[in-house]
Amino acid sequence: MSGENIDFTDLIPELKDWNGGTGIDIESWIGCEGDYKHLIGYARILWPDFTEHDGCIFQGDSVDEENYRAFLAQTKGNKTAVEKVLNHRHIVDIFSRSHHEMPSASVVLYLGRLMAEILQAKLNRDFPDRKVTVTFPEGAFEDILEYQITFFQER
Repeated sequence: MSGENIDFTDLIPELKDWNGGTGIDIESWIGCEGDYKHLIGYARILWPDFTEHDGCIFQGDSVDEENYRAFLAQTKGNKTAVEKVLNHRHIVDIFSRSHHEMPSASVVLYLGRLMAEILQAKLNRDFPDRKVTVTFPEGAFEDILEYQITFFQER
């Protein structure tokens, strides 16, 4: 992801339509269209807080103890499996589907790769003494709802 030359007009086609069809660069477009409230929300998603619970790391401010115990029992005490399930997030679930079109697979792949890289950096910073792995499968899925990111500790 880092250092890649991204053509943002492939990801945001309307960039080409700006300025009478001559287009606009992404930074200028954000200056025109950006919303600080959205940035605050996305920052929370991209740079999350974590909670430690029973030797596990979970995304967010708290852990639902009942849910945790249920998954722990279901996995016969496999904390890595519990972390994988409770920390997973479907990329398209980040966006409202009530008034926007669904993102394309290329958009979901770009965002998933970026989110995985950022999440790994945050986990490495917050837990330098632990081996935490972030996964984002990049296979071709028929349904973009299948693209999801998760993390877990290697034990």
